[in-house]
Amino acid sequence: MKLLSIIAVTFILSLVATRLIEGFWNFVFSGNLALAVFIIFTGLAHFKYQQGMAMMIPEIFPAKIFLVYFTGVLEIAAGVGLMIPALRENTAVVLIFFFIIIFFANINSSKKRINLFKADFTGPGMAYLYKERLPMQIILMVWTWFFGIYLS
Repeated sequence: MKLLSIIAVTFILSLVATRLIEGFWNFVFSGNLALAVFIIFTGLAHFKYQQGMAMMIPEIFPAKIFLVYFTGVLEIAAGVGLMIPALRENTAVVLIFFFIIIFFANINSSKKRINLFKADFTGPGMAYLYKERLPMQIILMVWTWFFGIYLS
């Protein structure tokens, strides 16, 4: 849930900035900027923690490092797409499906107790999945739908 603080802080700072600059609270811009910053941040993490993230991917998938890099690029592109009004709604739909799909990697990771930062098996396990990751995935999907589709 610590990662969600990126969204909260960015959202609040952006709301205040839009109020001061534009004269109104720009919720659509601020909500999408917050998610864009978050998703770009996590996309960049794919390049720093590629070994640990590759361990998260179920065994049935080949070319795990390629998939880690590919999803990192996809997340960065989605962050950019959220900030372009003409692409925002389609980007949000893709992101919601992406959040659902990557949850399966999180289940696999939790079962194996993978620590993606150390690329070993000292991770928090299933408790993390239920107490933190699942609620975070739900929040991300609702946030994406609300600001990227509903309000846009």
